[in-house]
Amino acid sequence: MEKILIIEDNPMVSKSLEFKLSRDGYEVFIAEDGRVAKEILEKQKFDLILTDLMLPFVTGIQLIEHVKAVYPGTPIIVLSTSKQEDIIMDAFNLGVEDFITKPFSPNELSVRVKRSIKSASLPEIK
Repeated sequence: MEKILIIEDNPMVSKSLEFKLSRDGYEVFIAEDGRVAKEILEKQKFDLILTDLMLPFVTGIQLIEHVKAVYPGTPIIVLSTSKQEDIIMDAFNLGVEDFITKPFSPNELSVRVKRSIKSASLPEIK
């Protein structure tokens, strides 16, 4: 069973994500802020990370940098209400796989999660 870490400070959003992704067959872990996320990431590896950009204590960009340094092959999908193009571009330049603007459809989320996990598990062509 694939493991997904959700880093989201809005409890309603994280609970709805957890509900949908659990029903899709994933093992879901929740971190309500960047500090908690870093603690969880020290203990285990994930198949996918969903993160907000605007987080207390440790920002989403700082988390993306950390994950890409420690687990470079782990796909990351950014969830944000942010319309700031520079922040979105920073996230893509750091190597995130996808960006979903809130609010989003649960079915769209399912498709993007499945696609990101599948593409991460494909062997690289040399």
